[in-house]
Amino acid sequence: MGDHELAARLATEAGALLLDVRAELADASAEERKAAGDKRSHDFLLAALTAERPDDAVLSEEGVDDPVRLSAARVWIVDPLDGTREFSELGRTDWAVHVALWESGDLIAGAVALPAQGVTLATPTVIAPPAAPEAPRIVVSRTRPPAIALAVKDALNGTLVEMGSAGAKVASVVQGLSDAYVHAGGQYEWDSAAPVAVARAAGLFTSRIDGSPLVYNQRDSKLPDLIVCRPELADAVLAVTAG
Repeated sequence: MGDHELAARLATEAGALLLDVRAELADASAEERKAAGDKRSHDFLLAALTAERPDDAVLSEEGVDDPVRLSAARVWIVDPLDGTREFSELGRTDWAVHVALWESGDLIAGAVALPAQGVTLATPTVIAPPAAPEAPRIVVSRTRPPAIALAVKDALNGTLVEMGSAGAKVASVVQGLSDAYVHAGGQYEWDSAAPVAVARAAGLFTSRIDGSPLVYNQRDSKLPDLIVCRPELADAVLAVTAG
């Protein structure tokens, strides 16, 4: 099985596992659902990658960061459950599973599963989104929209779309449900690696908010800001974010 297919399969299967956890713990507390979801999805992905790609390193939000990844040629960057708050709230669909592969300096494959929506977006088969409306839709956190995203909305005479996880937000741009995602509130590599790989495959623009490239598998796994948007909006967005 190729890397693209493996990323898509593992993200989808981890998502199915999480739906089972959600159903099993429907009467439990939100904190119990969060903890069980994080652990079971991480354990599944780590075991599967160890079996399928034993020579590759893994960087997971829920795992111990092994410095061996810094000298590895191939590193899987995974977020077993992106959007734990949304996952814990029964009925919400804006949470995701991220599986990406970094090789020799760049992301080469990725998949974002949206289990509660029955959707997995994956390289290289993801397609470009349909035509955008006249007023750009800026997707932001439903609880803490960053000021820079609000500034982009104002500069572009756009509208806001509120959503949960980072993966769901990027997926909404890929799906044509929004047009730009601008984040500056602090993230890690696993928050954006798979979504960025998928967005690039769909022909979208991706960068840091200053316009510099998004670089992965760094010693410090913090990657605090990013832009994902339609390419025709990139210059207007950067005019605000890069100043």
